[in-house]
Amino acid sequence: MKMKSVFDAPEIKSEFESAGINPNFMIPIWKYVIQNPDCVWDEIPSLPTAAYTLLHSKFKTFTSSLHSLFHSSDGTTSKLLIKLQNGAFVEAVIMRYDTRLGMCGGKPRPGGVRSTLCISSQVGCKMGCTFCATGSMGFKSNLTSGEIVEQLVHASRLADIRNIVFMGMGEPLNNYNAVVEAVRAMLKQPFQLSPKRITISTVGVVHAINKLHNDLPGISLAVSLHAPVQEIRCQIMPAARAFPLQKLMDALQAFQKASQQKIFIEYIMLDGVNDQEENAHQLGELLKTFQVVINLIPFNPIGSTSQFKTSTKQSVSSFQKILRETYNIRTTVRKEMGQDISGACGQLVVNQPDNKRPPEPLRDIEDLHL
Repeated sequence: MKMKSVFDAPEIKSEFESAGINPNFMIPIWKYVIQNPDCVWDEIPSLPTAAYTLLHSKFKTFTSSLHSLFHSSDGTTSKLLIKLQNGAFVEAVIMRYDTRLGMCGGKPRPGGVRSTLCISSQVGCKMGCTFCATGSMGFKSNLTSGEIVEQLVHASRLADIRNIVFMGMGEPLNNYNAVVEAVRAMLKQPFQLSPKRITISTVGVVHAINKLHNDLPGISLAVSLHAPVQEIRCQIMPAARAFPLQKLMDALQAFQKASQQKIFIEYIMLDGVNDQEENAHQLGELLKTFQVVINLIPFNPIGSTSQFKTSTKQSVSSFQKILRETYNIRTTVRKEMGQDISGACGQLVVNQPDNKRPPEPLRDIEDLHL
Protein backbone atom coordinates (compact mmCIF):
# COMPACT_ATOMS: atom_id res chain seq x y z
CA MET A 1 0.00 0.00 0.00
CA LYS A 2 1.26 3.45 -0.91
CA MET A 3 1.98 5.44 2.23
CA LYS A 4 0.71 9.01 2.51
CA SER A 5 2.62 12.12 3.50
CA VAL A 6 1.86 13.35 6.99
CA PHE A 7 1.96 16.84 5.47
CA ASP A 8 -1.04 15.99 3.29
CA ALA A 9 -3.53 17.89 5.45
CA PRO A 10 -6.82 16.66 3.88
CA GLU A 11 -5.68 13.02 4.14
CA ILE A 12 -4.56 13.13 7.74
CA LYS A 13 -7.61 15.17 8.76
CA SER A 14 -9.95 12.66 7.11
CA GLU A 15 -8.19 9.63 8.60
CA PHE A 16 -8.06 11.15 12.08
CA GLU A 17 -11.73 12.12 12.01
CA SER A 18 -12.74 8.65 10.79
CA ALA A 19 -10.80 7.15 13.71
CA GLY A 20 -12.34 9.57 16.22
CA ILE A 21 -9.04 11.43 16.73
CA ASN A 22 -9.00 15.21 17.05
CA PRO A 23 -7.46 16.51 13.77
CA ASN A 24 -5.84 19.37 15.71
CA PHE A 25 -3.11 16.86 16.68
CA MET A 26 -1.84 17.39 13.14
CA ILE A 27 -0.09 20.64 14.15
CA PRO A 28 2.11 19.24 16.95
CA ILE A 29 2.91 16.25 14.71
CA TRP A 30 4.10 18.59 11.95
CA LYS A 31 6.15 20.63 14.42
CA TYR A 32 7.86 17.55 15.80
CA VAL A 33 8.63 16.07 12.38
CA ILE A 34 10.07 19.37 11.12
CA GLN A 35 12.31 19.67 14.17
CA ASN A 36 13.21 15.94 14.15
CA PRO A 37 13.21 14.82 10.51
CA ASP A 38 14.64 11.38 11.30
CA CYS A 39 12.11 10.60 14.00
CA VAL A 40 9.80 7.60 14.22
CA TRP A 41 6.15 7.96 15.18
CA ASP A 42 6.52 6.54 18.69
CA GLU A 43 8.92 9.36 19.62
CA ILE A 44 6.25 12.04 19.23
CA PRO A 45 4.93 12.77 22.73
CA SER A 46 1.37 13.08 24.02
CA LEU A 47 -0.65 11.62 21.14
CA PRO A 48 -3.68 9.33 21.63
CA THR A 49 -2.84 5.63 21.33
CA ALA A 50 -5.06 5.35 18.24
CA ALA A 51 -3.04 8.08 16.52
CA TYR A 52 0.20 6.08 16.77
CA THR A 53 -1.48 3.03 15.25
CA LEU A 54 -2.93 5.07 12.39
CA LEU A 55 0.31 6.90 11.66
CA HIS A 56 2.24 3.61 11.52
CA SER A 57 -0.24 2.01 9.14
CA LYS A 58 -0.93 4.83 6.67
CA PHE A 59 1.55 7.70 6.90
CA LYS A 60 5.25 8.46 6.47
CA THR A 61 7.11 11.38 8.02
CA PHE A 62 8.35 12.15 4.48
CA THR A 63 7.35 10.66 1.15
CA SER A 64 10.21 12.52 -0.56
CA SER A 65 13.90 13.02 0.09
CA LEU A 66 16.53 15.58 -0.85
CA HIS A 67 18.50 13.67 -3.47
CA SER A 68 20.98 16.37 -4.57
CA LEU A 69 21.74 20.00 -3.85
CA PHE A 70 23.45 22.47 -6.21
CA HIS A 71 24.65 26.03 -5.51
CA SER A 72 25.16 28.72 -8.15
CA SER A 73 28.64 30.19 -8.53
CA ASP A 74 27.49 33.58 -7.19
CA GLY A 75 25.88 31.95 -4.17
CA THR A 76 22.44 33.52 -4.69
CA THR A 77 20.67 30.35 -5.79
CA SER A 78 20.38 26.77 -4.57
CA LYS A 79 18.58 24.06 -6.53
CA LEU A 80 17.09 21.07 -4.73
CA LEU A 81 16.61 17.83 -6.65
CA ILE A 82 13.90 16.00 -4.71
CA LYS A 83 13.12 12.32 -5.13
CA LEU A 84 9.50 11.21 -4.65
CA GLN A 85 8.50 7.83 -3.28
CA ASN A 86 7.47 6.65 -6.78
CA GLY A 87 11.03 7.27 -7.99
CA ALA A 88 10.24 10.44 -9.94
CA PHE A 89 12.14 13.70 -9.38
CA VAL A 90 11.08 17.33 -9.07
CA GLU A 91 13.11 20.49 -8.56
CA ALA A 92 12.71 23.41 -6.19
CA VAL A 93 14.89 26.54 -6.15
CA ILE A 94 15.90 28.80 -3.26
CA MET A 95 16.70 32.38 -4.33
CA ARG A 96 18.42 34.69 -1.86
CA TYR A 97 17.84 38.45 -2.01
CA ASP A 98 19.05 41.45 -0.06
CA THR A 99 16.21 43.41 1.52
CA ARG A 100 18.37 46.55 1.52
CA LEU A 101 18.35 46.68 -2.29
CA GLY A 102 14.58 47.27 -2.30
CA MET A 103 13.18 50.76 -1.80
CA CYS A 104 10.49 51.83 0.65
CA GLY A 105 9.40 55.45 0.79
CA GLY A 106 12.36 56.43 -1.36
CA LYS A 107 14.84 54.90 1.09
CA PRO A 108 16.57 51.51 1.17
CA ARG A 109 14.62 48.92 3.13
CA PRO A 110 16.07 47.87 6.48
CA GLY A 111 17.11 44.28 7.07
CA GLY A 112 19.31 41.82 5.24
CA VAL A 113 19.15 38.62 3.23
CA ARG A 114 15.80 36.89 2.77
CA SER A 115 14.90 33.82 0.76
CA THR A 116 12.20 32.97 -1.75
CA LEU A 117 11.37 29.37 -2.63
CA CYS A 118 10.27 28.44 -6.14
CA ILE A 119 8.08 25.35 -5.83
CA SER A 120 7.00 22.67 -8.33
CA SER A 121 3.41 21.44 -8.55
CA GLN A 122 3.75 18.64 -11.13
CA VAL A 123 6.29 16.22 -12.54
CA GLY A 124 6.66 17.64 -16.04
CA CYS A 125 3.97 19.85 -17.61
CA LYS A 126 1.32 19.43 -20.29
CA MET A 127 1.29 23.10 -21.37
CA GLY A 128 4.10 22.54 -23.88
CA CYS A 129 5.50 26.09 -23.88
CA THR A 130 8.18 26.01 -26.58
CA PHE A 131 10.67 28.15 -24.63
CA CYS A 132 10.46 26.13 -21.39
CA ALA A 133 12.59 23.11 -20.49
CA THR A 134 9.91 21.58 -18.26
CA GLY A 135 7.50 21.60 -21.21
CA SER A 136 9.92 19.38 -23.12
CA MET A 137 9.45 16.64 -20.49
CA GLY A 138 5.75 16.27 -21.19
CA PHE A 139 3.33 15.64 -18.33
CA LYS A 140 4.18 12.80 -15.94
CA SER A 141 2.03 13.23 -12.83
CA ASN A 142 0.50 15.63 -10.34
CA LEU A 143 2.10 16.11 -6.93
CA THR A 144 0.01 15.53 -3.83
CA SER A 145 -0.47 18.44 -1.46
CA GLY A 146 1.92 16.67 0.94
CA GLU A 147 4.64 16.40 -1.71
CA ILE A 148 4.26 20.12 -2.41
CA VAL A 149 4.51 21.05 1.27
CA GLU A 150 7.51 18.75 1.73
CA GLN A 151 9.47 20.94 -0.72
CA LEU A 152 9.07 23.78 1.78
CA VAL A 153 10.14 21.54 4.66
CA HIS A 154 13.30 20.41 2.81
CA ALA A 155 14.15 24.00 1.81
CA SER A 156 13.54 25.34 5.32
CA ARG A 157 16.51 23.33 6.57
CA LEU A 158 18.73 25.34 4.22
CA ALA A 159 17.24 28.83 4.51
CA ASP A 160 14.62 30.85 6.35
CA ILE A 161 11.93 30.87 3.64
CA ARG A 162 9.95 34.10 3.59
CA ASN A 163 8.23 33.97 0.19
CA ILE A 164 6.82 31.15 -1.95
CA VAL A 165 6.36 31.32 -5.72
CA PHE A 166 4.63 28.50 -7.58
CA MET A 167 6.84 28.96 -10.64
CA GLY A 168 8.66 25.63 -10.68
CA MET A 169 7.83 22.54 -12.71
CA GLY A 170 4.22 22.21 -13.85
CA GLU A 171 1.12 24.37 -14.25
CA PRO A 172 -0.17 24.95 -10.70
CA LEU A 173 -3.76 25.53 -11.73
CA ASN A 174 -3.84 22.18 -13.55
CA ASN A 175 -3.27 20.59 -10.13
CA TYR A 176 -5.72 22.94 -8.51
CA ASN A 177 -6.98 21.02 -5.46
CA ALA A 178 -3.52 19.87 -4.33
CA VAL A 179 -2.05 23.37 -4.74
CA VAL A 180 -4.92 24.98 -2.82
CA GLU A 181 -4.59 22.48 0.03
CA ALA A 182 -0.79 22.90 0.11
CA VAL A 183 -1.11 26.68 0.34
CA ARG A 184 -3.69 26.37 3.11
CA ALA A 185 -1.22 24.18 5.03
CA MET A 186 1.56 26.76 4.52
CA LEU A 187 -0.67 29.44 6.05
CA LYS A 188 -1.16 27.39 9.24
CA GLN A 189 1.18 26.59 12.08
CA PRO A 190 4.01 25.77 12.11
CA PHE A 191 4.74 27.50 8.77
CA GLN A 192 2.47 30.54 9.23
CA LEU A 193 3.36 32.20 5.94
CA SER A 194 1.43 35.32 5.05
CA PRO A 195 -0.90 34.93 2.04
CA LYS A 196 0.59 38.06 0.49
CA ARG A 197 3.97 36.29 0.44
CA ILE A 198 2.66 33.42 -1.72
CA THR A 199 2.37 33.85 -5.49
CA ILE A 200 0.74 31.34 -7.82
CA SER A 201 1.74 31.54 -11.48
CA THR A 202 -0.38 30.29 -14.39
CA VAL A 203 -0.33 30.33 -18.17
CA GLY A 204 -3.96 31.42 -17.89
CA VAL A 205 -6.21 28.52 -16.88
CA VAL A 206 -9.36 30.62 -16.98
CA HIS A 207 -11.82 28.41 -15.07
CA ALA A 208 -9.33 28.05 -12.19
CA ILE A 209 -8.51 31.78 -12.07
CA ASN A 210 -12.24 32.40 -11.71
CA LYS A 211 -12.36 30.59 -8.36
CA LEU A 212 -8.86 31.24 -7.01
CA HIS A 213 -9.66 34.36 -4.97
CA ASN A 214 -12.58 32.68 -3.19
CA ASP A 215 -10.50 29.63 -2.33
CA LEU A 216 -7.28 31.47 -1.41
CA PRO A 217 -8.07 35.10 -0.54
CA GLY A 218 -5.01 37.34 -0.35
CA ILE A 219 -2.81 35.11 -2.53
CA SER A 220 -0.95 36.91 -5.32
CA LEU A 221 -1.52 35.92 -8.95
CA ALA A 222 1.14 35.91 -11.66
CA VAL A 223 0.23 35.30 -15.30
CA SER A 224 2.66 33.93 -17.87
CA LEU A 225 1.37 36.11 -20.68
CA HIS A 226 4.48 36.20 -22.92
CA ALA A 227 2.70 37.76 -25.91
CA PRO A 228 0.26 40.65 -26.38
CA VAL A 229 -1.86 39.01 -29.11
CA GLN A 230 -3.47 35.58 -29.41
CA GLU A 231 -1.61 34.61 -32.58
CA ILE A 232 1.86 34.93 -31.05
CA ARG A 233 0.71 33.30 -27.80
CA CYS A 234 -0.48 30.24 -29.72
CA GLN A 235 2.81 30.02 -31.59
CA ILE A 236 4.96 29.89 -28.47
CA MET A 237 2.38 28.52 -25.98
CA PRO A 238 0.24 25.78 -27.56
CA ALA A 239 -2.06 25.68 -24.52
CA ALA A 240 -3.14 29.26 -25.28
CA ARG A 241 -5.52 27.86 -27.89
CA ALA A 242 -7.68 26.61 -25.03
CA PHE A 243 -7.59 29.98 -23.25
CA PRO A 244 -8.36 32.79 -25.73
CA LEU A 245 -6.76 36.08 -24.76
CA GLN A 246 -10.04 37.97 -24.34
CA LYS A 247 -11.43 35.31 -21.99
CA LEU A 248 -8.19 35.44 -20.02
CA MET A 249 -8.41 39.24 -19.75
CA ASP A 250 -12.02 38.96 -18.55
CA ALA A 251 -10.96 36.47 -15.87
CA LEU A 252 -8.10 38.73 -14.74
CA GLN A 253 -10.44 41.70 -14.57
CA ALA A 254 -12.84 39.74 -12.35
CA PHE A 255 -9.95 38.51 -10.16
CA GLN A 256 -8.63 42.05 -9.73
CA LYS A 257 -12.07 43.44 -8.93
CA ALA A 258 -12.62 40.78 -6.26
CA SER A 259 -9.12 40.83 -4.77
CA GLN A 260 -8.18 44.51 -5.16
CA GLN A 261 -4.61 43.28 -5.73
CA LYS A 262 -2.04 43.96 -8.40
CA ILE A 263 -1.43 41.14 -10.85
CA PHE A 264 2.09 40.16 -11.90
CA ILE A 265 2.55 39.76 -15.64
CA GLU A 266 5.45 37.55 -16.73
CA TYR A 267 6.75 38.26 -20.22
CA ILE A 268 9.65 36.31 -21.68
CA MET A 269 11.72 38.30 -24.18
CA LEU A 270 12.33 36.29 -27.36
CA ASP A 271 14.45 37.93 -30.03
CA GLY A 272 12.39 38.80 -33.10
CA VAL A 273 9.29 37.01 -31.78
CA ASN A 274 7.62 39.19 -29.17
CA ASP A 275 10.19 41.90 -28.34
CA GLN A 276 9.52 44.54 -30.99
CA GLU A 277 8.35 48.08 -30.20
CA GLU A 278 5.01 47.22 -31.82
CA ASN A 279 4.62 44.38 -29.32
CA ALA A 280 5.36 46.76 -26.43
CA HIS A 281 2.57 49.07 -27.58
CA GLN A 282 0.20 46.13 -28.02
CA LEU A 283 1.00 44.97 -24.49
CA GLY A 284 0.53 48.46 -23.09
CA GLU A 285 -2.88 48.79 -24.75
CA LEU A 286 -3.93 45.36 -23.49
CA LEU A 287 -3.02 46.11 -19.87
CA LYS A 288 -3.55 49.85 -19.51
CA THR A 289 -6.82 49.45 -17.56
CA PHE A 290 -5.30 46.93 -15.11
CA GLN A 291 -3.20 47.39 -11.98
CA VAL A 292 -0.21 45.25 -12.91
CA VAL A 293 3.52 44.87 -12.54
CA ILE A 294 5.15 43.57 -15.71
CA ASN A 295 8.26 41.48 -15.25
CA LEU A 296 10.33 41.20 -18.44
CA ILE A 297 12.27 37.93 -18.40
CA PRO A 298 15.41 37.44 -20.49
CA PHE A 299 15.14 34.08 -22.27
CA ASN A 300 17.34 31.38 -20.77
CA PRO A 301 18.62 29.00 -23.47
CA ILE A 302 17.76 25.34 -22.92
CA GLY A 303 20.60 23.56 -24.67
CA SER A 304 22.24 24.26 -28.01
CA THR A 305 19.17 23.22 -30.03
CA SER A 306 16.85 25.98 -28.80
CA GLN A 307 14.83 27.64 -31.57
CA PHE A 308 14.88 30.98 -29.74
CA LYS A 309 17.48 33.61 -28.97
CA THR A 310 17.69 36.00 -26.06
CA SER A 311 16.58 39.57 -26.83
CA THR A 312 19.34 42.16 -26.87
CA LYS A 313 19.72 44.42 -23.86
CA GLN A 314 18.80 47.34 -26.11
CA SER A 315 15.53 45.66 -27.15
CA VAL A 316 14.65 44.90 -23.53
CA SER A 317 15.45 48.48 -22.46
CA SER A 318 13.39 49.97 -25.29
CA PHE A 319 10.46 47.64 -24.52
CA GLN A 320 10.56 48.60 -20.84
CA LYS A 321 10.79 52.31 -21.66
CA ILE A 322 7.65 52.23 -23.83
CA LEU A 323 5.61 50.49 -21.14
CA ARG A 324 6.83 52.85 -18.43
CA GLU A 325 6.74 56.17 -20.24
CA THR A 326 3.87 55.75 -22.70
CA TYR A 327 1.54 53.62 -20.59
CA ASN A 328 2.75 54.38 -17.05
CA ILE A 329 2.92 50.67 -16.25
CA ARG A 330 5.42 49.54 -13.66
CA THR A 331 7.85 47.33 -15.55
CA THR A 332 10.87 45.51 -14.19
CA VAL A 333 13.53 43.34 -15.81
CA ARG A 334 14.13 40.08 -14.00
CA LYS A 335 17.64 39.58 -12.71
CA GLU A 336 18.44 36.03 -13.75
CA MET A 337 19.66 33.72 -11.03
CA GLY A 338 20.99 30.19 -11.14
CA GLN A 339 21.61 29.85 -14.89
CA ASP A 340 24.81 27.91 -14.26
CA ILE A 341 22.86 25.23 -12.35
CA SER A 342 19.86 25.30 -14.72
CA GLY A 343 17.80 26.86 -11.95
CA ALA A 344 16.69 30.01 -13.79
CA CYS A 345 13.26 30.70 -15.23
CA GLY A 346 12.31 28.14 -17.88
CA GLN A 347 15.29 25.87 -17.16
CA LEU A 348 13.77 23.42 -14.68
CA VAL A 349 14.05 19.92 -16.10
CA VAL A 350 15.40 16.98 -14.19
CA ASN A 351 19.18 16.77 -14.61
CA GLN A 352 22.20 17.01 -12.33
CA PRO A 353 24.68 19.86 -12.88
CA ASP A 354 27.95 20.49 -11.06
CA ASN A 355 27.99 21.52 -7.42
CA LYS A 356 29.13 25.05 -6.55
CA ARG A 357 29.23 27.38 -3.55
CA PRO A 358 26.90 29.68 -1.37
CA PRO A 359 25.42 33.16 -0.74
CA GLU A 360 25.46 36.81 -1.87
CA PRO A 361 22.11 38.59 -2.45
CA LEU A 362 19.70 40.38 -4.83
CA ARG A 363 16.24 41.89 -4.97
CA ASP A 364 13.02 39.84 -4.99
CA ILE A 365 9.30 39.65 -5.74
CA GLU A 366 8.44 41.08 -2.32
CA ASP A 367 9.83 44.43 -3.41
CA LEU A 368 7.22 44.55 -6.17
CA HIS A 369 4.34 44.52 -3.66
CA LEU A 370 4.32 48.30 -3.47
